[in-house]
Amino acid sequence: GGYMGQAEAARMAIANALLKWTKSTQLRNVLVEYDRTMVAGDPRRKEPKKFGGPGARARDQKSYR
Repeated sequence: GGYMGQAEAARMAIANALLKWTKSTQLRNVLVEYDRTMVAGDPRRKEPKKFGGPGARARDQKSYR
């Protein structure tokens, strides 16, 4: 991904490493309260491209004349 996606991945990795190292439920609760994606991550992914257009949803323009 881009620089923001890489930054999100890095902060999630650091948060998970701290949680595994400390085994603290209090720290986990603080992180979840601050930002849930630091612990759980973001499940959204890129939609795969389909035929008939340049992207996943965009289609080639149709002409009737």
